[in-house]
Amino acid sequence: MYNVAHVENSKCTAEKGCRLCIMYCPEADTILLNPETQKAEIVIQRCKGCELCVIVCTTAKAITMHPVDGATGNILLGHKQGEVAGLGQAYAG
Repeated sequence: MYNVAHVENSKCTAEKGCRLCIMYCPEADTILLNPETQKAEIVIQRCKGCELCVIVCTTAKAITMHPVDGATGNILLGHKQGEVAGLGQAYAG
C-alpha cells in the first residue's frame, strides 16, 4: 500500500493566491488548480507520495497523506498512513 496526497478544501487557500503545492510538486500535472473552486486538486494516479506538498503547505496544513487501495485505486481517507517513501526515493530509476 502506498500513500498519496489529499487536499482538504476547507483549509486550502489557493483562491487567495497560495499555490505553493502546485509550484513545488516535482511530478508535472499532479497538483492542479480547479478552475471552479479555485482549490488545489491532486491527480491520484500521478502522485508519487513524496510529501513535498505537505512540507510546503505549512501555513494552511491543507494537505495530508493517505493510503491508496492498490486494487481499486481509491484513496482510503481515515486509514492509517502506509510506509512513506523517502524524498527522492519515489523517483529512483
